Amino acid sequence: MSKPSTAERPPVDLTRRPSIEELRAVIHPEGMLQRRSAEHWAGRLYMRRISLRITRVLSTVTVITPNGLTYLMMLTGVLAGVALVVPGLTGAVLGALLIQVYLLLDCVDGEVARWRRQTSLTGVYLDRVGHYVSEAALLTGLGLRAADLFHREGAHAAWQWAFLGTLAALGAILIKSETDLVDVARARSGMTAVEDSASVPRSTAVAKARRAASLLKFHRLVGAVEASLFILAAGIADAVRGDLFFTRLAVVVLAAIAVLQTVLHLLSIVLSSRLR
Repeated sequence: MSKPSTAERPPVDLTRRPSIEELRAVIHPEGMLQRRSAEHWAGRLYMRRISLRITRVLSTVTVITPNGLTYLMMLTGVLAGVALVVPGLTGAVLGALLIQVYLLLDCVDGEVARWRRQTSLTGVYLDRVGHYVSEAALLTGLGLRAADLFHREGAHAAWQWAFLGTLAALGAILIKSETDLVDVARARSGMTAVEDSASVPRSTAVAKARRAASLLKFHRLVGAVEASLFILAAGIADAVRGDLFFTRLAVVVLAAIAVLQTVLHLLSIVLSSRLR
């Protein structure tokens, strides 16, 4: 027997805490965690197990709304970028921990919305804005960290590193916007949402290059979770070395990846069937 759809579910009783099984059937529908294009690896690996239990607790706390959780997610992502300005290993650890909280809230807001049937266009919009703002804040914070604002390595801040961090942040935003603007362009032309098969470039050479880049997955380093772990690793290496060499190397690497991926992703979209 097939599972009842969301429309066939009985009214939600917000005074009774659901069982884990009841909750999972609704907020983690079959196949959701297996869709690699829709689910982050950290979600599949561990975060969805944690978020399931947090969502169960919040299922009866009506004062907390899904959109409120999304705003909190956004704030946490921004604070992760701010935390990176704290000198030494402390800043890198705080940034990585806050990004884990950001990821948890990113899971929980949608789960609470699905359980309470409070999904909305506003929620989808705020979620996307939250990702834009948080990733930009993290990479900008990395640049400011590398600039040595507290003058631990010299009398003046090295603002060129802040510029590179901002460049990486801009690239991260552009990569996401290039994907989102496909749907905007199609909607304005009266077309339906793009199918996954349309993402394959028409050019054989470009398609092969896209597959190679996908296998290497270097583009993921500018994502919030991956970037925070990369920054943490650089912070640990700096703590051993006693300077900011590895943090500054991380800024160069992430800025280069962001710029390269911005161009490659744009070409991949224009040369595919997504805009046709």
